[in-house]
Amino acid sequence: MLIISSRIQLSDDEIDIQAIRAQGAGGQNVNKVSSAIHLRFNIHASSLPEFYKTRLLEMRDRRITRDGVIVIKAQQHRTREKNLTAARERLVELIREAGVVQKSRRPTKPSRSSKARRTDKKTQRGKIKTLRGKIDH
Repeated sequence: MLIISSRIQLSDDEIDIQAIRAQGAGGQNVNKVSSAIHLRFNIHASSLPEFYKTRLLEMRDRRITRDGVIVIKAQQHRTREKNLTAARERLVELIREAGVVQKSRRPTKPSRSSKARRTDKKTQRGKIKTLRGKIDH
């Protein structure tokens, strides 16, 4: 059972987990042991609420395929168990990120007093710079 929030939980049969051989350096062990995890999660076939499904499908993330499948590959750790927990945490993080709705930005204008302060500072700075010029005797 994968817990996303207090209301949303995913059963283990919705997540397809496959152990594969890790890439990169690792000596002789990397050729023998399948310690990397390949996690696949089908958004359309999941038990997620429709809000989360649409938000996930709208996201521009390279881990989400055109078919609506989230593919996560975890191979940072040396053991299969740590890679499995890392992949599951990344899936939870991605789903939680899809659930966050950002507050819409309300355009604002600078106040009249802040505009006046700005122009006053500009004129004051200009006077200082004119005083630095050559002095004619």
